[in-house]
Amino acid sequence: ELEQLNRIGLKTYAKGKWTINRIFQHLIDWERIWCFRAIMFARAEGTIPVAHDQEIMGKNSNADEIPIEQLINEMRIVRQSTIMMFKSFNQKILDTRCNFFEYEMPLFAIGLTITAHQIHHLKVIKERYFPLDGK
Repeated sequence: ELEQLNRIGLKTYAKGKWTINRIFQHLIDWERIWCFRAIMFARAEGTIPVAHDQEIMGKNSNADEIPIEQLINEMRIVRQSTIMMFKSFNQKILDTRCNFFEYEMPLFAIGLTITAHQIHHLKVIKERYFPLDGK
């Protein structure tokens, strides 16, 4: 699929939509932000900064200048770090109640949220970007 991603390049399925590179950068950034939140709750620090604006972050990203291979590699490394962090938490930490913004969830659900978010975006890439291959 790497060859296909390279052929699609910086195409988008509609005006104003992110390129695949920007989607991957968004996934990397978003996972890091949620891991920061998880560690703050795990260590009972509890101070969570205000929500981030993904549109501003996407606009100010230089992801379109980064080779897709590099973004994929970074995404894998970030995911490995996330897995190691969650493996380090004991059951008491995983069950910690996390309250922020309008949400409340156990800490382990942050890991599920990270995974579901990535699955959602990879599905969008498959359904909306892969058809751009060859066009």
